[in-house]
Amino acid sequence: MSTKDIIDTLAGIESGSSLDGIRARRVQARDNAQKSYLALFEPIDVSEVSLAERAAVAVFAAGLHGESAVSAFYRAKLAANADGAALIEAISAEIERGTTSGPYGAFPAGPLSVENKTGLIYRVSADRKPVLGARLVAALEHAHLLVFRPRDAASSDMNVLLEAGWSNTGIVTLSQLVAFLSFQVRVVAGLRVLGASLGRPATAAVKR
Repeated sequence: MSTKDIIDTLAGIESGSSLDGIRARRVQARDNAQKSYLALFEPIDVSEVSLAERAAVAVFAAGLHGESAVSAFYRAKLAANADGAALIEAISAEIERGTTSGPYGAFPAGPLSVENKTGLIYRVSADRKPVLGARLVAALEHAHLLVFRPRDAASSDMNVLLEAGWSNTGIVTLSQLVAFLSFQVRVVAGLRVLGASLGRPATAAVKR
């Protein structure tokens, strides 16, 4: 189990640095973020979502956010899996296919409808479905939905995941994972900007 704070690792924060001191002022927030990471990526029970699936979705989600250092960290975790190399190649190609800007989608009929915006409805390439498997195909499409079209999420999307072999518990974990990645990449990017403003640019992220 990891003992070094994951956000510190990804942002290149060294012990005793100015950024370390700034983060230390919010101990609870720092600890809660680390606990969330451990619960999602180093859990005791992986019966509902395997470690490979967690890393694969993380690589994809981080890639969609354009955060290469975070994506590289999770690629290293995925590479440790027996099928990691094939999955990394497939997911890297899918990141390119799925990269867009958002959020977009449609609000329920009403005053907010004027803010409706169309955008990419992402689907995994047919050529890569055999490599990814039904569960990951559904997971990547769901992750793309949550990152770029959260306002379009509906019960039918849950049914797609269930039909692909995800349990209710697994779906909750998947959604939590994507939400955590969105939080993590924002915090890491912000800390790097802050570090640069302090005259001490963050070092490159440490791979595991």
